[in-house]
Amino acid sequence: MAGKHPDPTTATAALTIRAAADTDRDAIWEIFRATVAPGDAFVYHPNTPREEAMAYWFANGTRTYAAEEDEKVIGSYILRPNRPGLGDHVANAGFMVAPAARRLGVGWAMGEHALNEARRLGYRAMQFNFVISTNEWAVHLWQQLGFQIVGTLPGAFRHAQKGFVDAYVMFRLL
Repeated sequence: MAGKHPDPTTATAALTIRAAADTDRDAIWEIFRATVAPGDAFVYHPNTPREEAMAYWFANGTRTYAAEEDEKVIGSYILRPNRPGLGDHVANAGFMVAPAARRLGVGWAMGEHALNEARRLGYRAMQFNFVISTNEWAVHLWQQLGFQIVGTLPGAFRHAQKGFVDAYVMFRLL
């Protein structure tokens, strides 16, 4: 991976991150579809139907957020307990950014927002269960935001171009 993560203050000055509304579903679906289509960075199948995608992204018990710039949704993330019951003090999140807005600091801004929201909601830590090792931008972003790789799942992801690649479990205390 070349270079440093983009300065999050430059590209996101006009960015608003808010709770997603039903009216955001079309934009979030387009981002979801564009994110899973290459089969290289997210576990959902490239042909995931809209109904299944939206049921996951707007599931009961999940807080869904939209990142908006100039009244256009350019990213979204979800926040939920990683596990039920006695593990519900650890948050889990998933992030997607529209292709045209990638590498401009939107992911960074949503990551910081998610960490602040998780703290506000009383979570003690955040865990990502399945970060694709070949998604170097995501791995680097999460490390810059204080996450550590605490486990490697050998060959756990079936990458569309590279075959079986590792996935990481990443964790940080809040």
